This record gives sequence, C-alpha cells and structure tokens, in this order.
Amino acid sequence: GGGGPEIVFERERDGNLDLYVVPAGGGVERRLTDDPAEDTLGRFTPDGSRVVFTSKRSGNYQLWEVPAEGGEARRLRENDATEYQHDVSPDGRTLAFLSNLDGPERLLLQDLGKGAVRELVRHGRDTIFGNPHWSPDGKQLTYSSNFRIGHQVYVVDVESGKERRLSPIASGGCEPRFSRDGRKVVYVDRGHLGGDASRLVEHDLATGEEKDLVSWPGLNYDPVYSPDGTELAFASNVTGDWAVYRQRLSDGKAWRVTFGPGPARYPDYRPRPPAPR
Repeated sequence: GGGGPEIVFERERDGNLDLYVVPAGGGVERRLTDDPAEDTLGRFTPDGSRVVFTSKRSGNYQLWEVPAEGGEARRLRENDATEYQHDVSPDGRTLAFLSNLDGPERLLLQDLGKGAVRELVRHGRDTIFGNPHWSPDGKQLTYSSNFRIGHQVYVVDVESGKERRLSPIASGGCEPRFSRDGRKVVYVDRGHLGGDASRLVEHDLATGEEKDLVSWPGLNYDPVYSPDGTELAFASNVTGDWAVYRQRLSDGKAWRVTFGPGPARYPDYRPRPPAPR
C-alpha cells in the first residue's frame, strides 16, 4: 500500500547504528540521524514534532532529540552517567528515563519546563530497569525491572509511587507498552520458551487475562500499538534478519515494513497531529 503514519526505527548499516523513518505502509526510508556514534531507541514526542533518542555521541549513553523532519540534534541532559530508555508524557511536560547518576539505576522524571528531576522508582543496588512508557492519561508508567525475581513488568502510579507487577513470576517479561486506551499492556515474554524464541503478550489491566498477539518462531521484540490502536508494530528475526513488521489486531494479518541491508529494530509510530482547537 504505502503511506500511513510514519514509523521511526533504528538500523545498523556498515557497523553504524542510526535512526530512520519510513511510512508504516511501506515506502522509501529517510535517514534521520547520521553520526559515527550509536543513535538508538528513538521515540516520538506526543505532538509528533521531535524524536527523543539515546546516543553515545558524548562517549556514554545520553538523551538527545532531533526534529522529526530532520535537522540538528540537541542534547537534553549533560552528565557523565548512563541515561537512556526514555518516554515523554502525553502532555509533553515530563520526561521519564533511566539513570545511574547517583549510583544504582533508577527511574527518574524530569519536568521539561523547569528542569527539576525526581526519583520515581528505585529497586536494588544492581537492578537493571527497562523501557518506561506512559499511560495515555499520564497517571501511570509501565517498565521492567530484574529486581529479586528475574525480569518482570511493572506498573507504577506516578503520584503515589505505588507499584504492582503484571507479568507472571514464572515467565517474567520486558519491553512493555500501554495500549492507546490505557486498558492493556503489551510486553515481551521469553519465559517458558527459552532459547531463541519470544512471544508478544497482551495483558488486560482490569481482568489480568493475557493473550498472545505474536508467537512467530523466532525472537519477537519491541512492540508498540499504532496511534489508532488497530495494529501493532514490532521487530522480529523470524527470517533470520531483524526487520520491522506490522500486524493487524483484528485478524492477525501482518506486513513487513523495513527492507534492505542491516538489522532494523525498535519501531515507534509518529502520533497523529493534535486536532486544531
């Protein structure tokens, strides 16, 4: 088909990891970043005007942003810590990200207007967190953590800091994303399969019920719902090479989105522009 909303993703080409943009329906890829350092984990801002990403341009992972149409990248924070895996709140005012600035890795929130930072979640001294994502109403964040019982998916209330685990203890999970109506979370489950396979599982927050969305015979990762909630984009190595795919949720029909040399991963849909007031 061609067209449709744009998807930002990362591709490694000739040993260099950069961000690219492609129409969800297929088409010509447009290179968004071009730097010898690693540019990774691109996510659109809620208004679709910019892409926040992680880069090693300064020597360690730090947070940057670039206009979605291309242009000069700008560093969002400057320190010697590892800071990455980020998401901007639906109202555009708060950046959630992971940082080991003061010792153990933590989930932090930064007020983008005032610059003030607060700690939202801290687990153990050696805990590895993953992939925070805001709920559509901005009241919760989902993320993963390997605190105590393997990598598990959690949801935290932003105001109170109260957490609850979503993933089953025996199987665990990572890379969670809220659905567009905020009622479900999709995540990666490698649990019972072991080896070189993973499923994309949808968890109903009200009932706790879970169902497989993608269980192709390979590694299926990086799920994200489309802006209208009708499909899922994700990366899979089902063909032997990592590529980005879309799958329609109503009937499971899938399309390959990215082609060409080098592994492609971590898709994120460009949000629909806000309706004029």
